[in-house]
Amino acid sequence: MVFNSLEFLVFAILFFGLWPVFRKKDSARWSFITIMSFIFYGWWDWRFLFLIIGSGLIDYFAGILLTKKSEHRKFFLILSLAGNLGSLSVFKYSLFFANTLEDFLGFVGINMDLVNHIPDFALILPVGISFYTFQSMSYTIDIYRGRLEPTKNILHFFSYLAMFPQLVAGPIVRAKDLLQQLAQDRRTNPIQRWNAIKLMSYGLFQKVVIADNLSFFIDSAFEGKSAFDGSAYWWMVMMAFSFQIYCDFSGYSLIARGLAKYMGYHFKMNFNHPYISTSLREFWTRWHISLSTWFRDYVYIPIGGSRNGLLMGLLALWATMLLSGLWHGANYTFIVWAALHALFSSIERLTKWNKKWSKSKLKVLLIPIIFIQALVAWVYFRSVDITQANEIISKLFSFNSSNFDFIQAYSNAAIVLGLAVLIESFIFLRKEFTSISIWFKACNLDIALVGISLIASILFRGEGAQFIYFQF
Repeated sequence: MVFNSLEFLVFAILFFGLWPVFRKKDSARWSFITIMSFIFYGWWDWRFLFLIIGSGLIDYFAGILLTKKSEHRKFFLILSLAGNLGSLSVFKYSLFFANTLEDFLGFVGINMDLVNHIPDFALILPVGISFYTFQSMSYTIDIYRGRLEPTKNILHFFSYLAMFPQLVAGPIVRAKDLLQQLAQDRRTNPIQRWNAIKLMSYGLFQKVVIADNLSFFIDSAFEGKSAFDGSAYWWMVMMAFSFQIYCDFSGYSLIARGLAKYMGYHFKMNFNHPYISTSLREFWTRWHISLSTWFRDYVYIPIGGSRNGLLMGLLALWATMLLSGLWHGANYTFIVWAALHALFSSIERLTKWNKKWSKSKLKVLLIPIIFIQALVAWVYFRSVDITQANEIISKLFSFNSSNFDFIQAYSNAAIVLGLAVLIESFIFLRKEFTSISIWFKACNLDIALVGISLIASILFRGEGAQFIYFQF
């Protein structure tokens, strides 16, 4: 069940129609959220409900046992981590590990068929497994650190873990932020409901108007179905993919935040216009914020962060980024994507070149330079394998002479891409020039923008592609 589907519309009408009845008492509220969220998740494949329930039960009981001061506290934390990381390893990385081990054994002269011995169920990736396992791990880690008290009510816990707006593609919500909210009957006022509608409208526009209308153009390029292959063509393809993945994921996050807000709950911002960043450090404070802060708090800082000098800080940066790449999937392309970000960030940290530029007339060039760095890394993220990615990189920077007939052939994609760039440019101008921001607020264009977003989402929607991050 996806947000941009008729099935979800019926589900949402049913949920919010019954919500005022069930939200008043704790037990009824938690039961209703849990049951409806399980229906939402089980719509894909009900069998994987056992996975999220099993993982959740381990963390629920581990959380209670972690509060007891005994020598076994560390054991229960390890049990929780092993349960979550073990399920991730089986369903997400078993094929990758088997192929890697086969290649290594073949290199030393041992032939062994491991791939064909992987059970069929382990080759199916449960939707959202990377999100709810990280969310569940943060619960037990925070209890172990003494930053959170565990909930004694199992329905309270599952209403947090399985809450449908963020269940399958984030944002990754921390227990310390949501459990307390779920313990209250949070009534919404008209302003809150209007803000929720705005978030959902803008999110739907990003997804179905921008991301989905770019998908055919991008897929045809990477699948080799296009007649074009020049340097300018591939620059347009990669610009389109940069905005497709941004609008697709940001759109999902906005809809999730809007649904939660309409219920009376607050999810933190997950995307904050990353393509207007003037440094990669800033980029990662604006892109997939819930994941980047998760890795910061549970990986980067615990292994030392920048507390132990420049060299150790760089090592912590590389370790964190590479783990982030592995989180995205069992493919070397994700590792290279992460390594490129680590490399560019290391150069930035060592030379501080962007800080020098920010104090000069060259400041205006920082945004396109940072965007190009992100775009180059996206080549590996999107490509099927390293070979295809390297070929695309060579085409991007060959700057061979080519005509621009592809713009006419893909005019719809060109218009949508231009619209996306225009919107982000306006966001940048609002940020830089206070007078524009004041004028925009004075005009009070919210109603018009919501109306335009909804009408455009109906009239100009793309092919209804699945959300990209469902595969993670």
